[in-house]
Amino acid sequence: MTRAQKIYQEWLENPQLDPEDRQQLQAMSAEEIEEAFYQDLQFGTAGLRGVLGLGTNRMNYYTVAQAAEGFARYLAGKGADIKKRGIAISYDSRHFSPEFAELAARIFVHHGIQVRLSDELRPVPLLSYAIRHFNCAGGIMITASHNPKAYNGFKAYGEDGGQLPGEVSDQVSAEIAQITDPIALYHSIPSRAILEKQSSWLMMGQDLDQAYDQVALAHTIRPDLVVKHRDLSIVYSPLHGAGNKPVRRLLAQLGFTNISVVPEQELPNGDFPTAPYPNPEAREALELGIQLAEEKKADLLIATDPDADRLGLACRTQAGDFVVLSGNQIGCLLLDYILGAKQAQGTLEANSFAVSTVVSSRLPDAICDYYGVQLYRTLTGYKNIATVIQDHDDEGQEHFQFAYEESFGYLVGKFVRDKDAVSAALLVGEMAAVAAEAGETVYDRLQRIYQRHGYAAEKTISLVREGMEGQERIKGAMQIVRASKAEFFAPLRAERISDFAGSEVLDLKTDQTTPLDQDKSDVLVYELAGGDWFATRPSGTEPKLKIYMGVTRPDQATAEKDLAKLEHIVADKIKAALDR
Repeated sequence: MTRAQKIYQEWLENPQLDPEDRQQLQAMSAEEIEEAFYQDLQFGTAGLRGVLGLGTNRMNYYTVAQAAEGFARYLAGKGADIKKRGIAISYDSRHFSPEFAELAARIFVHHGIQVRLSDELRPVPLLSYAIRHFNCAGGIMITASHNPKAYNGFKAYGEDGGQLPGEVSDQVSAEIAQITDPIALYHSIPSRAILEKQSSWLMMGQDLDQAYDQVALAHTIRPDLVVKHRDLSIVYSPLHGAGNKPVRRLLAQLGFTNISVVPEQELPNGDFPTAPYPNPEAREALELGIQLAEEKKADLLIATDPDADRLGLACRTQAGDFVVLSGNQIGCLLLDYILGAKQAQGTLEANSFAVSTVVSSRLPDAICDYYGVQLYRTLTGYKNIATVIQDHDDEGQEHFQFAYEESFGYLVGKFVRDKDAVSAALLVGEMAAVAAEAGETVYDRLQRIYQRHGYAAEKTISLVREGMEGQERIKGAMQIVRASKAEFFAPLRAERISDFAGSEVLDLKTDQTTPLDQDKSDVLVYELAGGDWFATRPSGTEPKLKIYMGVTRPDQATAEKDLAKLEHIVADKIKAALDR
């Protein structure tokens, strides 16, 4: 009997299992049983994320109760002050998101921990801000971000408003592991009707919106030009998610009067009927928005994913075409705009810094050098970016300006400590108004950046391998690449290899190895002759092995040609490793 079969039988025989759930279990095929029970859904620095359904490797009432109970035990163990400060909880438009949020709230209140539960769906940035605004000890966001409709997730946050650091998530995970009967746990929690009468059950709503709006608007730089170009035509799509109200509200407050919303994607819908993969980096998710933008002769299309932590952008060229921008291009545009506008106003502080990641474009290095700003690079994940902000700004003498990662996540200002597509949408709109004042488009601004620093061409490739077998293949491929390091990519002239799992940097020119002062992670970064680079890592939230790469050349044609050559070598070799 396999582990999956054993646990499946225990669930099936549990006397407290709901009859409907028992019927669903009995209807499972042998393959479904194996996938649903072969492991426990792993709680990491991003919390839980998985396919909805019954099983220990699925998102359901029992696994959510188990995660919430473990987090509650961890916080309760920190003392009365932490319990009084409590947590904030919000959720997005996915199936079971409000129900999972309410369940988590019940568990925390049952532990005597104060809860501030959002009175309707609100996105990641407002949840992160709520933790800081209300001085909470932590938070929970029920979301699976941009994953397809079959998924949901449980993001856990610390008191800084960022996702839990590794050492804390390990402690929470240890508490979760002590809970051996999640079905009994779920049925032991008192109802909302009982618990919401307690003084520790609080709701948050318009008060949070008003506070967030105030600080977001304070981070705009040229609102005067927005007023002048208030009729700039903007199309917005929330992709059926939680960004609908805050993005539209703030764009209007900033002064824009000509905002059109994609009607088919306006209202929350966990089925995502017009965007099965509701990711603003996927062009197919933006097609309806582009159609409306063409109809309205709009200047911009802005889209946010279901929990509004990621932002996609398409802009019109002088020739009238719409171009969908990459995450790196949007990040470099915002970085250049913020630093340039502040420098022009004389408000760019000395000792300013920006943050990006080891798998993002190398163009930000040149942009930051141009403005005399320090650039720090971290591993992917905004918990790492939040740590840099805390170390260098909150507890240091430097001044944070902007952060981004290539996967369409941006952070303007430090009032939020996770990706914030809402405030990013404000700055994108403002940047378009500033461009209009100069007789330019946003696309023109991007071309000026390339003219100044060279054309940076990047690409991200996701190699999907589903299920238990896929997970093993991804793990095995990383082991193969890591074991042979430079030899695996022999045709390429690698100069340095940074191995974040082994915490070392190998300099191939000197054959010397030096320590790597970063957290451990299953990431390999290759730096090639001439400044070209590529990296590979398993996704932390999806069944993918991701490959990132980039080159910089004097012109676009040469850059794209050389990038294609690099892609051919790297992708083919990694695909071969995956399929061994």
